[in-house]
Amino acid sequence: MHWQTRRFRIDLTRPRVMGIVNVTPDSFSDGGRHDDSRAAIAHCERLVAEGADILDLGGESTRPGAPRVDADSEWARIAPVLAAAVTLGVPVSVDTYKPEVMRRALDASADIVNDVQALQLPGALAAVAGSGAGVCLMHMRGEPASMMELAVYGDVVAEVGAFLVQRARAAQEAGIPADAIALDPGYGFAKSAEHNLSLLAGQQRLAELGYPLLVGWSRKRTLGDITGRPVDQRLPASLAAALRAVAAGARVVRVHDVAATVDAVKVWAAVDAAKIPDIA
Repeated sequence: MHWQTRRFRIDLTRPRVMGIVNVTPDSFSDGGRHDDSRAAIAHCERLVAEGADILDLGGESTRPGAPRVDADSEWARIAPVLAAAVTLGVPVSVDTYKPEVMRRALDASADIVNDVQALQLPGALAAVAGSGAGVCLMHMRGEPASMMELAVYGDVVAEVGAFLVQRARAAQEAGIPADAIALDPGYGFAKSAEHNLSLLAGQQRLAELGYPLLVGWSRKRTLGDITGRPVDQRLPASLAAALRAVAAGARVVRVHDVAATVDAVKVWAAVDAAKIPDIA
């Protein structure tokens, strides 16, 4: 299995770690830490040194209730960081749902468009089609400011899966190759803690849809609900969720804590590859 992006054909025979670079003042976990371009570029370099296989740059928070940011402001935040990130030798993803930002990012050599709206906005499919970029299509209902009001499901796994398949087909009909597409179930987006846990428990069904699965559990609120820990103390819970997701078929995990996740995934992969001795 692989994920074809603009400059890289990512081998997914082992799980990959995507490092989060939030160039924002208000992201739920690390807002304001890297909103200066120099700090964000240094963070990119640190994540690559820690073993990140992919960098994911975001210029607008998508936490529940987050205010919208106009395209020019979003692009101004990420442009200098993207220019530096594409020189670091790993695929670079831009986390945006705005077609204008997608076009600018692709013109600036971004490898992947990671869209929480699954390329639904007018012009989004056209912005990516023909570019050679990889795409990640995520499940979410509504917008960040209102999405939790729409967290109502009968069978959350089936409904998320049906949406993702429909968006993957729309992307292919627009000219995006199948091997350029990854899917994200959108943990935490228009989903309660119960929905998130049910989705993870049934995630293998999504991994069998025929596309690589990318997941983000890092520091999410559901982990705080379970453990009682504040956002800056959720590393053990984040690692547990990441490994559970990998065991259920995820090929890319999107995380804040790259070094620890890289080590955890290496151990999981080593055990998974080990030969089981015959019992005499």
